[in-house]
Amino acid sequence: MRDLRSIGLLVLVLGGCAMSTAPDPSTGAATAIPIEQFKDGVRELSSDAFEGRAPGTPGEEKTLAWLTKNFAAAGLQPGNDGSWFQDVPLVEITASGITPLTFSGGSEALSLKPGSDMVVTTNRVTPRIDVTNSPVVFVGYGITAPERGWDDYAGVDVKGKSVVILVNDPDWETQGTTGIFNGRAMTYYGRWTYKFEEAARHGAAAALIVHQTEPAGYGWNVVESSWSGPQQVADAADGHMDATKANGWIQLDQAKRLFASAGQDFDKLAAAAKVKGFKPVPLAGVQASVAFDNAIRKHASKNVIGILPGTQRPDEVVLYTAHWDHLGRCGAAPDGDDICNGAIDNATGTAALVALAKANADAGATPRSQVFLAVTAEESGLLGSAYYGDNPVYPHGRTVAGVNMDALSMAGPARNVIVVGKGKSQVDGYLDRALAEQGRVATAEPTPEKGFYYRSDHFSFAKHGVPMLYFEGGDDLVRGGKTAGAAAAKAYEEGAYHGPKDEYDPNWDWTGVERDLMLYYRVGRALAETDAWPNWVEGDEFRAIRDQSRAGR
Repeated sequence: MRDLRSIGLLVLVLGGCAMSTAPDPSTGAATAIPIEQFKDGVRELSSDAFEGRAPGTPGEEKTLAWLTKNFAAAGLQPGNDGSWFQDVPLVEITASGITPLTFSGGSEALSLKPGSDMVVTTNRVTPRIDVTNSPVVFVGYGITAPERGWDDYAGVDVKGKSVVILVNDPDWETQGTTGIFNGRAMTYYGRWTYKFEEAARHGAAAALIVHQTEPAGYGWNVVESSWSGPQQVADAADGHMDATKANGWIQLDQAKRLFASAGQDFDKLAAAAKVKGFKPVPLAGVQASVAFDNAIRKHASKNVIGILPGTQRPDEVVLYTAHWDHLGRCGAAPDGDDICNGAIDNATGTAALVALAKANADAGATPRSQVFLAVTAEESGLLGSAYYGDNPVYPHGRTVAGVNMDALSMAGPARNVIVVGKGKSQVDGYLDRALAEQGRVATAEPTPEKGFYYRSDHFSFAKHGVPMLYFEGGDDLVRGGKTAGAAAAKAYEEGAYHGPKDEYDPNWDWTGVERDLMLYYRVGRALAETDAWPNWVEGDEFRAIRDQSRAGR
C-alpha cells in the first residue's frame, strides 16, 4: 500500500496449526481454510524471485502467472468474458538528474537534497520538468470545501506558483470525531492525493507537503522509499498536463528554515491554519526552483479476475479484493538488500484470495456469484481498483458488497479486529455475527487521524456505492494485550513497512491470521447465500450513490 497501516503487525512468536475449520452455513459440512497453501503462497510471492512485484516488470509477469495458475487450481473460472485479465493502462515515469530544491530570495538561500531533505515527482507525461523561480505561498491545509465553509486558497492567485501545504485536516489533533473535518478522523481532504489534486485545480506549478510523522501516519523513511524510483500514473489522453509540474514532500526542519528565511514563524502559521477563516500567506520574495528529466514508458498492467458462478442469481456478485503489487526495487538496507518484497503488504492478501477461493469452491457454489479480484498499482494510488471502479466488469448496481484484504496481521491471535470505517455500512452486522462464533469483538480504529479508509482498494468501490468491509488484525493480543499489539505495530512500521525488511519469516505465528481468514470466509459466504442487499447507513457519504445505482440496476 502506498501509505502506512498499522495492520501489518510483526511479531516473531512460534506457533501455528495446519487447518482452520468451521461448519459451512449452507451445507453444515466442515469447511477448511487451506492454511499451508496460504503460507506457501505468501512465501513464494514475497521471494526475491518476484523482485517486489512492481507493475510493468518481470515481477508482474511472475505474479500474474502465479495468480492464474492458482485461481484455476482453486476452482475458479476466468472472470472477464473468458479472460483472467482486465488491462489497466498505465504510464511509468522514472525521474533522473533531480536537482536540489532551492529557495532563493529570502534571508537564507536554501538547497534541499533529494531523498534526505525532499522528494519530488510528477504526474505529467513529459520528458522534462522545470520549475524556475516560482513564488512560494503557504496555503495551510490546501483545502477548498465550500460545504464546510472552508477555503485555504481564498483571495490568492497561485497560478505558476509553488504552494506549501500541511498534511491531514485542520482538526486532526482534536479528541473525538466531531468537528468541521470530523475531528480526529481524517477526511479525504486530509489525504495527500486530494492536496495535490486541489493544487492543480488552482493552477499551482508545484505542490509541496510538509512531512510530520504523526499527522502523516508514517515516518520520512516511508516517504523516501515510496516516492523514489519508477512511479506509476494512470494513462490519460492529455498526459495529465493539467496537473502540477511537480509534487513533493519536504522535511519539517527544512520547512521551518524556509519560513524563517521569509521572516515567518512556521509554528505560528501552522496554528493559524487550523482556524476557520485562515488566509493564505505568500512567503514574500522567496522563489522555488527544481528540475529533473523523466523516462516515460507506457504499458498495460493487469487486474486478475476469477469467478465462482452462482447457482440461482449468478448476475448478483460478492467481491473479494486484494492488491498484488508492491514497490519492486527500492532504497537499499544497510546489508545491501534493495528488494521491497512486500510479504505482509500484500503477499498476505494476495495469497488469501486463493485460499478463500479454494475454501468456497470446496464448500460448493452459492446462489450468488463470488468474484475474486487481485488489483494492480495500489501502491501508486489505488490505480488498479480505481480503473475497475470506472470500468466495472460486473455492474456496481448488481454487486452486493465485498471484503478487502490488505496486509494481514502476523502478530498472533487477538481478542478483537479493528474495522476501518466502523459503523458506515450494514456489512458490519455480517462481521459481528462471524466474530461472535469466535468469541471476539469489532472495535473502531484507534488512530482515525491516519485516514486508513481512503488508503486501500475498498475506497475505489465505496466511491461507486458498493458497501465494502475492510478490517485489520486486532491490537488486543491474546498474549500481551494492547501493549504487545502496540509494540508489534511499531516494530513493523519502523523496521519493515515499505522497506526491504518486509520479508517472509518462517517463525511467524499463523494462528491469528487463520482466524481472520475464517472471518473473511464467513462474511463473504453469508453475503453470497442471502438475498439481502446491505446498504450504507442513513446519512453516510456513499448512501445516495448506492441508492442511485440500485435504482438503475
